[in-house]
Amino acid sequence: MSYRLVIVTVCVVFGLLGLYTLQHHTQTKETFSNAILKQGSSGKDIYELQGRLKALGYYNGKVDGDFGSKTKNAVTWFQWKFGMKSDGVVGPKTKLKLWQATKDWKPTAEEVHPSDRTGGSGEENPGSGNDGGGNNNLPASSNLGLSEKDLKIMANAVYGEARGEPYEGQVAVAAVILNRMKASEFPNTASGVIFQPGAFTAVADGQIYLTPNEKAFKAVKDAISGWDPSDGCLYYFNPVTATSKWIWTRPQYKTIGKHIFCR
Repeated sequence: MSYRLVIVTVCVVFGLLGLYTLQHHTQTKETFSNAILKQGSSGKDIYELQGRLKALGYYNGKVDGDFGSKTKNAVTWFQWKFGMKSDGVVGPKTKLKLWQATKDWKPTAEEVHPSDRTGGSGEENPGSGNDGGGNNNLPASSNLGLSEKDLKIMANAVYGEARGEPYEGQVAVAAVILNRMKASEFPNTASGVIFQPGAFTAVADGQIYLTPNEKAFKAVKDAISGWDPSDGCLYYFNPVTATSKWIWTRPQYKTIGKHIFCR
């Protein structure tokens, strides 16, 4: 037997062993089927996918078994963070990596397919009030219900992220924070949005703790008052300094200063 044939044989054996391990695990715990999952898919596998992604902090939407754009965004983020091709398609490699990252994951009541819940009626509890991310409209007040602490951390974020940008760009950054607070796939508090892992460069490099100037506070106030130069965008990045490959997958909407704002 040639050396090359030996190597090929060993690789095949280990590949089959890995497949057997994952399939054997399927028999003992909640694990994926062999289906390829992508946007438009639905069913038990998507409940599990959303649940595992949620446990890792990549998905904050409702665990509903529907593979929509929010789930795809979470998948591409996970794939990028784990050095995989960020195509949003969940095949064997992504399933295995996700399983390895969440070996101790156990689904909550909301993360179990309706047919597997007690009673098996297939219907959600209409009185649960669960909207997935727990995000309702921001409470009404002169500051949208935001505290002075909220306003301060938002000003810190604006100053740390965009102090060199035109004023319109600073307001747009504040507006993106507010847009995320209103979106189901993000936390519904200012600090939750700003300190979400990997969300803002200023947090990663410590510039979030710089003392904001009056312009940053004014930008926050203008955004709260309803000015949104981003027109509802949830993301932005500087194409010169961005290190995230994932952010380039977002649909680009407009440019303000050095920042590209994305949907």
